Amino acid sequence: MRLRLVLAVLSLPALAQAAAEPPLSSLTLVGPPAIVFKAGRDACDGADVPDASARAFRDATGAVALFGMHYRNRALRGPDLDRLKLDCKVVLDSGEKADPALYDDRSWITATWTEDGTAIAALVHHEYQANEHPGRCTAKGYEACWYNTITAAASTDGGRSFLRTTPPAVAMAAPFRQEVGQGRHRGFFNPSNVFADGRFRYVFVSTTGWDRPGDQEAGVCLFRTATPADPASWRAWTGTGFTAAFPDPYRTKAAAKGTETCKPVAPFPTPVGAVVRHRGTGAFVAVFMAKKGDMAKKGDGPAGANFPESGFYWTSSRDLLSWDVPRLLVAGTTLYDDPCAAAGGLIAYPSLLDPRAEGRNFDDVGDTAILTYVTLKTEGCTITSDRDLLRRPVAIKVWP
Repeated sequence: MRLRLVLAVLSLPALAQAAAEPPLSSLTLVGPPAIVFKAGRDACDGADVPDASARAFRDATGAVALFGMHYRNRALRGPDLDRLKLDCKVVLDSGEKADPALYDDRSWITATWTEDGTAIAALVHHEYQANEHPGRCTAKGYEACWYNTITAAASTDGGRSFLRTTPPAVAMAAPFRQEVGQGRHRGFFNPSNVFADGRFRYVFVSTTGWDRPGDQEAGVCLFRTATPADPASWRAWTGTGFTAAFPDPYRTKAAAKGTETCKPVAPFPTPVGAVVRHRGTGAFVAVFMAKKGDMAKKGDGPAGANFPESGFYWTSSRDLLSWDVPRLLVAGTTLYDDPCAAAGGLIAYPSLLDPRAEGRNFDDVGDTAILTYVTLKTEGCTITSDRDLLRRPVAIKVWP
């Protein structure tokens, strides 16, 4: 998942508060990094590299499964977050099939949700890489032919295996087929973790936007559902409500006019790494990466910012729609920077996990948590497969 997209971020939804507020919280590094997974030491085969933000859940026995690897999907497993080891069993493979309507080219498990630890719903970042399939792309190169969709898979055995449905279950797709708009990457990308608020489950998903139908703006959109096991039930925030659906364009016909679009939420210039809810106050905390010079425009509220330095940033919110000014947590050259300028390595894919989370899906935190992220070695201008998954302790303080 060689993510190089930079999204244009638009103003906050109309529900955002008009007056600026002070930051809700503080997030502070309180210890050095430690290695969770090292590709050259812990891999089962050459496909095992961390390539997405970490997602974890407790299964029905209380054991932990953590996803965030490559498109030959395996999980790290252990009795808790502190003792994880890669399980060599492939739980969801990628078929690399040429027919885009099958949604089985290259797939990454990028978000999970479970109520009981046995039945697991997964959102899957699916890349149709048309450049790899002769005659499927008029352009050349990976990004020019990259068509992305969020599909779904399900497990009935606590995440030991995942199955796709026939026909494929599509949760979020652009309203056109892969041959449309070639020349740049298109579609929906990189879900955050799924997280709860009351009876609903939410996820942030990125899009590069499109002109027709619907004139979708690029940015990060907020989706919700009351039934994560039903991929068709996800609806996106439009600025007035959660009503926009993005079904499979190979099995539905999008209207040329009147198609609903999602309203991007500021201040995120790139995909959201993770969102967690502070147990003591109910405030949400999000982490993401940005490169120096990225712009998060001011909307109707306080969330505008220029990013003065590359690295991991965080922000907090009470309502998921208005977020306070992002602050730097870890400085470093990110996956969105020029790899030619990286001094030997990049950082990417931040997430937050609390080993003492009360929820089965690790979507809540107390006053301490673990920042997980990936380091990627570079050789000249090439990003290599020499990658480590790291963890680093953080302290969290949220003001009432």
